[in-house]
Amino acid sequence: METTTVDVPTSDGVADAYLVRPDGDGPFPAVLVFMDAFGLRPRLAEMAERIAAQGYLVLVPNLFHRAGRAPLFDLSGLDDPERRAALFKQLMPQIGALTPEVITRDAGAYLDFLAARDDVAPGPVAITGYCMGGTNALRVIATYPDRIAALASFHAGRVVTDAPDSPHLGVGSVTGEVYFAHADQDQSMTAEQIATLEKTLDAAGVTYRSERYAGAPHGFTMADTAMYDEQATERHWAALFDLLDRTFRR
Repeated sequence: METTTVDVPTSDGVADAYLVRPDGDGPFPAVLVFMDAFGLRPRLAEMAERIAAQGYLVLVPNLFHRAGRAPLFDLSGLDDPERRAALFKQLMPQIGALTPEVITRDAGAYLDFLAARDDVAPGPVAITGYCMGGTNALRVIATYPDRIAALASFHAGRVVTDAPDSPHLGVGSVTGEVYFAHADQDQSMTAEQIATLEKTLDAAGVTYRSERYAGAPHGFTMADTAMYDEQATERHWAALFDLLDRTFRR
């Protein structure tokens, strides 16, 4: 496979992104991957490559591109809980800048970039997201239901809030299949919030699975951080590929 960094034009400048292309002639079904708060780094490239190894073309955009090209901060020491906490303080302005309007506008540019490629199969793509990426990916599938066939969201936080634009309130427009993997030990997505999400999905008639990963902390898929849980991560891969293979009928 081939892993490169590409520039994706958006209405607010250029977004740098990882692009991973499988071996072969294609065209390939496309998967859009939304990063966690720590951004583009080797772990995200590794994860994109594992998806591409199954025959998917993968795009991982830098959602913080307005602040500069990745990496924006020194990401060494993510396996140190104290270092992780300090980094979050630095990242909060970038996280806060990702309003629903910004995220969905950018997502249109990412989808256009994929659709314009000869090696991408025509038709809808799939999207998967991690932590804040999972939350933002839900907004995107709700905004572009005709362009995104499936969503897999892993250890996403604040999917359910009291805000009038809470992400879960937009699921009524979703037509694709949705999978949620919730970290069992995650105060940003409590059992009560999970129940609210599921009730809303049921009321909207969305095809979905919502699962709690027992004992798993927020951020459990990220092998370069202190939150990594190997067993939960392997379960996540199985769930993701099950959804992708079913979506694209491989």
